[in-house]
Amino acid sequence: MLKARSFIAVLTSVALLAGSPLLLADPGNKDKPHGNSHGNGNGNGNGKSHGNAGKGNDNDGGGNSYRGEPQIDIGGVRIVLGNNRQYWSAGKALPPGIQKNLARGKPLPPGIAKKLDNRLLGQLPRYDGYDWVQAGTDLILVTAATGLIYEVLHNVLD
Repeated sequence: MLKARSFIAVLTSVALLAGSPLLLADPGNKDKPHGNSHGNGNGNGNGKSHGNAGKGNDNDGGGNSYRGEPQIDIGGVRIVLGNNRQYWSAGKALPPGIQKNLARGKPLPPGIAKKLDNRLLGQLPRYDGYDWVQAGTDLILVTAATGLIYEVLHNVLD
């Protein structure tokens, strides 16, 4: 009985050790991005016009786009906001409980979003199927069809 337990313990250990590298292997799936899915600091994500930002495939040089989701150039958005201060007003900071709920993939809480001035919207990068809104001091990119938050730029409107 002791030999059987030892054999099972050794066999289990060998199986775990041999299987570990297989879990770390790259499956070669080109549909999934490697690294982060946000902007890479080169303008609007892939060098195309604002209307097509982040819409390319894996061969267009962007490399981080996942199924057509936009790549946000946060630095570029901050520059646009700084150059167009007359088109937006600083909001009051949101309560901590609501602030915690502003996260990627969550629905935008009802009643907190404020539309931006059209002159400012004309300067911000445009992404098909997404809308920019203000919530307190945060600028939020929301999926137009579902109302899910795609990106939150915290405290850029203060």
